[in-house]
Amino acid sequence: MKTYIGVLGFVLLMSCGATKNSSNSNIQEQSLESPVVKYNFNSENLITNIKTLSDDSFTGRRTGTAGALKTKNYLIKALKEQKVLPLFESFEQPFSFVARGKEYKAINVIGFIKGTSTGKKTIVISAHYDHEGVKSGKIYNGADDNASGTSALLAFAEYFKTNPPKNNVILAAFDGEELGLQGAKYFVNNLIIPKQNIVVNLNMDMISRSDDNELFAVGTRYNEAFKNIVENHKQIGEVKLIRAHEGLGSGDNWTYSSDHAEFFKADIPFIYFGVADHEDYHKPTDDFDKIDQLFFKNAVQTVFNIFKEIDQL
Repeated sequence: MKTYIGVLGFVLLMSCGATKNSSNSNIQEQSLESPVVKYNFNSENLITNIKTLSDDSFTGRRTGTAGALKTKNYLIKALKEQKVLPLFESFEQPFSFVARGKEYKAINVIGFIKGTSTGKKTIVISAHYDHEGVKSGKIYNGADDNASGTSALLAFAEYFKTNPPKNNVILAAFDGEELGLQGAKYFVNNLIIPKQNIVVNLNMDMISRSDDNELFAVGTRYNEAFKNIVENHKQIGEVKLIRAHEGLGSGDNWTYSSDHAEFFKADIPFIYFGVADHEDYHKPTDDFDKIDQLFFKNAVQTVFNIFKEIDQL
């Protein structure tokens, strides 16, 4: 889920309840791949994963529920199949927190890929896997929010199996985002590597549909090298990567809109990738059949290309 908040001085994000303005969506599912795009991942697997993770059987992936446990197990199985190593003794980073007067037990899923260089620089690629669960008997499947980012995370794992990165990479599937960025907060506050070794957090939250074929990149205002990479990237298919929502001008500020906020507050550089809210945002209609498959594939490849350029800095 993405929210925005106007920043006056230093703002602490306490919840994820606000939304961004966007026009209504009327997205048609597309199954054909763009003939001019060469994907760095198996695009069929990408679609299979988002379809699976947004299935009713996962009951909306609410933190602390059987659906969240099923999701956690699904992610760990997928990471193991791609030979990803656990960052800790296991892939699980359990934690607990209190939100809205209730105590929750949550689990981050954290993988590690050793870079080919001898340096200690690390890139954190993240996406939250939790969503809203079941409300009034209706399942909030969260296909775009955020089965999309979670599936993209698994695409990175697939890529690294045969294309090891230059820098170390942490793949972080965060829990508890919908309840106040809890998973990212716990991860950042309990780092087992020096904070200064983290080059950037690349966070993906809602990247599978856009009426206007727009994918936003937020956070480059704080890093000139990242700004240049985003501004000079080669467009993938119809996906327009746009630098915006960075607290400049009159647009909504997305600096605190998702898990990347916790990295920002810890002075760790970030780039957040996401789309504008749509008519199914935080509704039980955010289902697999509403995503734009072609946009999704090309959006993921766009993030891949940005990652590869940063990895070579």
